[in-house]
Amino acid sequence: MLSSRFSRKALPAITGVVLSSLLVTHQAQAETFTSQYHDYTVETVATGLEYPWAIAFLPDGDALVTERAGRLRILRDGQILEQPVSGVPDVKAAGQGGLMDIILHPDFADNQLLFISYAHENADGVTTRVARARYQDGALGEVDVIFEALPRSNTTRHFAGRMAFDREGYLYVPVGDRGEKDRAQDLSDDAGGVHRITIEGEPAPGNPFLDDPNARDTFFTYGNRNIQGMDRHPETGEIWSHEHGPRGGDEINIIEAGTNYGWPEITYGIGYSGLPITDRTQAPGMAQLLHYWDPSIAPSGMAFYTGDMFPEWQGDLFVGALKFQKVVRLRIGSGNEIAEEEDLLTDMDHRIRAVTQGPDGAIWLLTDSSDGRVMKMIAP
Repeated sequence: MLSSRFSRKALPAITGVVLSSLLVTHQAQAETFTSQYHDYTVETVATGLEYPWAIAFLPDGDALVTERAGRLRILRDGQILEQPVSGVPDVKAAGQGGLMDIILHPDFADNQLLFISYAHENADGVTTRVARARYQDGALGEVDVIFEALPRSNTTRHFAGRMAFDREGYLYVPVGDRGEKDRAQDLSDDAGGVHRITIEGEPAPGNPFLDDPNARDTFFTYGNRNIQGMDRHPETGEIWSHEHGPRGGDEINIIEAGTNYGWPEITYGIGYSGLPITDRTQAPGMAQLLHYWDPSIAPSGMAFYTGDMFPEWQGDLFVGALKFQKVVRLRIGSGNEIAEEEDLLTDMDHRIRAVTQGPDGAIWLLTDSSDGRVMKMIAP
């Protein structure tokens, strides 16, 4: 699969900006739009969330929504309950850090286990943590920290935090470079890579660096800057991700064991100062990306669509964008190349933090705002 990643170029949007304002309803809570394959309606489900970050759908019809400030909220029948879920561990909400992802165990209906990622602070600094907990009746119990990225630092940037389960039941935990880019090439430092662990927090069997005394056993990949989207391909089972570049160079990758994704030795972006980070976009032993954006769209959240509500979108990848305030639909070709790119919701002026397929087949979105929304894209 690695060979499919080499020499990809950023593709211009085939359809350009969608004519998002072509059809607008007169309802306060819903608008209808036109895209290449489907008309769709955007419905606001709930408002009043403080920088929501992730959503997880429970078997009983409720949903759990994380707020970056450290609260876990219950969405029930279109309403955010006033009382947050109790038992959430201490969260450091500063800069880009806070309460981030939430993901249910694949057998949640039987064991009620879930996992949350969050920023945590102690006397040694701040880091990314993952905790496992049992959820019941609006409370987290049996909370156990199963992963902590070390060493800590005093920056409040690039915590990463999106998570995914593979088909074997192992958990993938990305950690950003924490704004200290050289850490991403150091396998003795947990920053700047993806860690693959059991639900007890042990290194997953078959991890690529188990026999390397100079590497952390949990590492699965390295050279990753700041992964903010992750999902499992519905057919191949591969874990896909996207990550923030600096100025330009946002990437989509397939996460493969032992792979070095090159940051900061290779990149399609430049520094925030406008000066180059490196003059290389390729190097021996470093994987090429599947797709990149230049200028940066600041991607956040991603989901493969498999539902019946939008049959012509099945298999497409949906990516949220913070900076450009849109949702990007990507069609994947037979060789994992990006065959189509279409911009959706460009006229709504919402920073999109999360993109998730709901159990109803709708595409659910969270907006990054002090008055954040839960929205969903549904068939009109």
